[in-house]
Amino acid sequence: MSAVQQISVFLENKSGRLAEVTRALADAGINLGALSIADTSDFGILRFICSDPGRAAQVLRGAGFSVGETEVLAVEVPHRPGGLAAVVEALKPLDVNIEYLYAFMRRTGESALVVLRPETAREREVAEALQAAGHRLVGPDEAYDL
Repeated sequence: MSAVQQISVFLENKSGRLAEVTRALADAGINLGALSIADTSDFGILRFICSDPGRAAQVLRGAGFSVGETEVLAVEVPHRPGGLAAVVEALKPLDVNIEYLYAFMRRTGESALVVLRPETAREREVAEALQAAGHRLVGPDEAYDL
């Protein structure tokens, strides 16, 4: 399995918190490639893939943020209608729940990377199903090369 390290940051819903995170990362020379924010009325969870996840976690913890590190899958998806449909259809026979997913465009613009987190303990099964269906999983070296 070719897992990619994702950073998750708990953010209170108050003005300036996202700016504090992005400034801390920028000052440390860490580049963000993909991010997602899920929120409730009281807090949000910022999830991202970056150029140096270990350093990002260290920097943000040092700045007082609550940080989690999670292994996720990154799959290359052609940038055309039906690209994502083919990926999720490959998982249909597994009857697996996807906790979340988000995407970002590649530099070439010809493909996107879809970051997905399957339900716990099904990561290997999902990775194998994607590869068996002809989808290419992207490893850390490629995912962090932003």
